[in-house]
Amino acid sequence: MSSQINLVEGNAELLYWLLPSARGTGIVVEAVRRLSEWGLEGLGLHRMSLCHSVANPASCRVAEKAGYLLEGTMRSAVLHADGWHDVHLHALVQGDPR
Repeated sequence: MSSQINLVEGNAELLYWLLPSARGTGIVVEAVRRLSEWGLEGLGLHRMSLCHSVANPASCRVAEKAGYLLEGTMRSAVLHADGWHDVHLHALVQGDPR
């Protein structure tokens, strides 16, 4: 996992990738929840976001289970080995239910 954090503007983008052997264990959902709590409560961020390819429904489930709301689709936003992918944008904002 890694994050891009902007303390001045009070936001961060959360990125993650998991080895196939660890997928489906719930570990990434728990990690996203903990990092989000640390970002919003510990760092005092206002907003955290994460993006994933629409071709990756497992990442969509992770975002939703971690409390991130779907805000929309960014068309042809990320270049992968197989071409351009549309991307879902999810966000968690200070005050959202968790």
